[in-house]
Amino acid sequence: MDSSDAMSQLMRLRWAIGINGALSVVFGALILTWPDISLYALTILFGAYTLASGVVGLWHTFSVKQGRGWLALWSLMSAGVGLAVLLWPSISALALLYVIGAYAITAGIIVIGGAFWLPVSNDDSLLLSLSGLVAILFGIVMFAKPGDGALVLLALIAAFSLVFGITELVVAIGGPNILRRRVERVTRAAA
Repeated sequence: MDSSDAMSQLMRLRWAIGINGALSVVFGALILTWPDISLYALTILFGAYTLASGVVGLWHTFSVKQGRGWLALWSLMSAGVGLAVLLWPSISALALLYVIGAYAITAGIIVIGGAFWLPVSNDDSLLLSLSGLVAILFGIVMFAKPGDGALVLLALIAAFSLVFGITELVVAIGGPNILRRRVERVTRAAA
């Protein structure tokens, strides 16, 4: 594989990560702007978000070679959870919280694996690892404290989605590399 093909593959993988990040940010923002969301609406929203994330990832799976297995695993997990939730819209609040917690833990494990397997820079790998760790911790909290107030849990779900999504967007655009290049440019200009 020549370097231009490798760059093209990496760009497609970054697009998949970025679109997933954008979906996550939209999901979190919708929850924040809709604090009196019903359980049914939250179920549909979460199902649609995870299904869309899975479908986007599966679409990109066919266009990448590097990271294909990781992207396929992530996408199948997301699409499966989304379909299950959408097919079970009358899920209880407690069951939905457990599903969201399990999704977060599984996503965190997959994202941490991606930090090691994907062809990204060390800075991006660090961001992915931190994002995965946040997801796992969020999932553990969902299992440990499922009976806490509804508003607290909605805020926690929204915060997790926003942090996870923003981190994925930063990885997708190569944020640490862009920042490092700008700092180097400024320091060269000042010297």
